[in-house]
Amino acid sequence: MIFLDSIVFPNEDMEWDFRVNRVKRTCYNTLYPFYTLTRTGLGRMDFDPVTILYGSNGSGKTTVLNVIAEKLGLLRSAPFNRSNFFEDYVGMCKARLEEPVPPASRIVTSDDVFDFMLNIRSLNEGIDRKKESLFEEHYEARHSAFRIRSLEDYEELRKRNSARRKTQSTFVREQLMDSVREQSNGESADFYFKRRIEADALYLLDEPENSLSAAKQVELAAYLQDSARYSDCQLIISTHSPFLLAMERVKIYDLDARPVDIKKWTQLENVRAYHRFFAEHRDAFEP
Repeated sequence: MIFLDSIVFPNEDMEWDFRVNRVKRTCYNTLYPFYTLTRTGLGRMDFDPVTILYGSNGSGKTTVLNVIAEKLGLLRSAPFNRSNFFEDYVGMCKARLEEPVPPASRIVTSDDVFDFMLNIRSLNEGIDRKKESLFEEHYEARHSAFRIRSLEDYEELRKRNSARRKTQSTFVREQLMDSVREQSNGESADFYFKRRIEADALYLLDEPENSLSAAKQVELAAYLQDSARYSDCQLIISTHSPFLLAMERVKIYDLDARPVDIKKWTQLENVRAYHRFFAEHRDAFEP
C-alpha cells in the first residue's frame, strides 16, 4: 500500500529567497532545517511500500522523517528538534498522496522505545514490591490463627483458606493476574514495535534496530516486511542495520551519496564494511 507518493523539498533558490526576504533578524546561528537537505542534493523523494533512508549521522535521515511527519500531521509521542524555522520549512514542502493518510499513522523514534522500556521497568519494579507483600500474606495465612468475629471477617477467612490450599507461587501468580513479564531491553523494544504497528497505516521508523540483537533485528525485518505485504502498511525507515537494509522489495536512498542516490543494499558503504570485516576473518569461522 502507498499512502505517501512523494515529497518535494525547498530548493536552493527558495531557501535563499526565504533567508533574504523573510528572516529579518540576524541573531540566529542556524536556520535549521533549511540547508540541511539541499547540501546533499536531495530535492525530491518518491516512496514505495517500504522505503529506507540510509546514511551516516548528520546525513539528514531524521530531518526527513520529522519533516514528513509534520507535513502530514502524523501522531508522535517524543519531542524533536523543532527550531524557529521548522514550520516555515514544512510549509514550503509539497507532499503528494495516493490515498488519505489513516489516523493511526505515526512516527516512532528511539525516544519512544526508550520511554516504553522505562515504563515497563517501572511497572515490573512495582510488581516485584507487590510480590514481596503477597509472599508475606501467603505465609501469614498459612501459619497464623484466625477466628471469625463478624460477617466482615468472612472474606479474610476465604482468602486464608485459599492460601492454605495453594503453593506460594500459585497464590502469588493468581493474585497478580496478567502481570508484565520481566524483559530485557531488546525484548521490550521488539515487543513495542509488534504492539505499535497496526494494519492499514503509514509508519515512519527512526532507527528501529536500536537495543535489538542481530537475531531480533532479523525478526523485526521479517515482521516489517509482512506488515507491508499482508497488512497494507507503508513504511519509511531510517536505519544502519544490514538486516533491515537487506529486506526484499525496498527502495533505499543513500543520503551519504552526493547527490543522494537510490542504491542496492550491497552497494552501501556500511554493509560493505561488514562484508570486508567478515571476509578478513573468514578463517575464524572455518571448522
